[in-house]
Amino acid sequence: MNSRNPSLTRVILLLICGVFAAGSALAQDDEDGSNQKTKQAQAVSKEFYDRIQKAQEMIDADDQQGALQMLNSLKTKKGITEYELQQVLNYIGFVNYNLDNVDAAMAAYEEMIRIPSIEEQIKKQTIYTMSQLSTMQEKYDQALKFLDEYFVLETNPAPDAYILYAQNLYQVNRYPDMIAPINQAIATAERREMEVKEDWYVLLNFAYFQQEDYKMVRDIQKILLMNWPKKRYWFSLAGAYTELGEDDNLMGAYDAAHTQGLLEKEAEFVTMAQLYMQHEVPYKAAVLMEREMAAGRVSKEAKNYRLLSQAWTLAAEDEKSIPALQEAAKLSSDGELNLRLGNAHLNLGQYDECVSAIREGLSKGGIKSPDNAQISLGMCLYNQKEYQASITAFREAGKTQRSDRIARQWITVIESDLDRNEQIRLAESASRKQLQELEQRRKSAERI
Repeated sequence: MNSRNPSLTRVILLLICGVFAAGSALAQDDEDGSNQKTKQAQAVSKEFYDRIQKAQEMIDADDQQGALQMLNSLKTKKGITEYELQQVLNYIGFVNYNLDNVDAAMAAYEEMIRIPSIEEQIKKQTIYTMSQLSTMQEKYDQALKFLDEYFVLETNPAPDAYILYAQNLYQVNRYPDMIAPINQAIATAERREMEVKEDWYVLLNFAYFQQEDYKMVRDIQKILLMNWPKKRYWFSLAGAYTELGEDDNLMGAYDAAHTQGLLEKEAEFVTMAQLYMQHEVPYKAAVLMEREMAAGRVSKEAKNYRLLSQAWTLAAEDEKSIPALQEAAKLSSDGELNLRLGNAHLNLGQYDECVSAIREGLSKGGIKSPDNAQISLGMCLYNQKEYQASITAFREAGKTQRSDRIARQWITVIESDLDRNEQIRLAESASRKQLQELEQRRKSAERI
């Protein structure tokens, strides 16, 4: 039967064996009366035993309906003892479970636990089975009720019982209540030197996450990483660091994931690059972005070229930033990236390229600070000795209050240069004229 839970089937089989083993002695009298009669509450008649054995053979032969018919007949047999009824009901529950009739199985177990003389051990095992069946049926509140009864009877529950309780609490959205039973399961397992399972910590992490207790989320992710290292735990840890504002640890978590080759998606690589830049290691950001864009794992889009160029610029690698800026500027509809490209050329003393880039950016428009663009343009033009065009650019920049002072300073410098150049020109012209006059006098003197 495909829908059966193998672990639950084993529990029910053990329950049957436990019930039957608890009182498998036959009630009988010796002819001479020398043997004492077994206690009625723990004994079965030979006829009952034989019929139970027959039912078991039918179950083994997969004749579930035949076994169920025999068991129902045995249940209504006149004179059946409470102990015999207990066993019959247990078998009826098992057969109905095999037939996927969980409601009928539950009804049999309900009737079984109401038998006054039922042994406490069998009762609590049956109640636990009922909690598992209720969970299977998605009757989570009912499962919790049975588990509450079970915990009253069982003084030393196994870890799985606490986890089952927490799982049902999860299903009814009682997230804060999940924490105590999961912690109890972990403590019990550790005390008994049993395996503490990964899923338990995952469930506990969820409960703390729902409470926005990011310190506990952080600590649980560390435990998960130490014992079951997986990519998703690195990113969950990074998320906790983000919520806690632990930026240095966030960088460390991402860098550890990157070092282990766990980054796969574009967003992950970009985030890593951004973190490198935030922590003043732009060279690593640039190398990462350039490598991943070349490999095709990060798309060659304007925003990514922009990040790459920023990284190279912050790393004082203007020459390396230019190819990225050129590509980014081509893909951008505004002139901001053209301005950055122009500034990179300016830093490298490439004034012709600087002028071309900035003028193209101004033509596109959309520059956040046009006055800064005009200042950069003016500087490039000045270095090209295009003084009048440079003054025009600085005058345009000076129309804003922010750039007025620096624009006037530049204009003063240029005008001084122009005056000095004019004085030099005049001096050179006068010198040439004087030389010419001297030459003429010398030639006249030679003719005399």
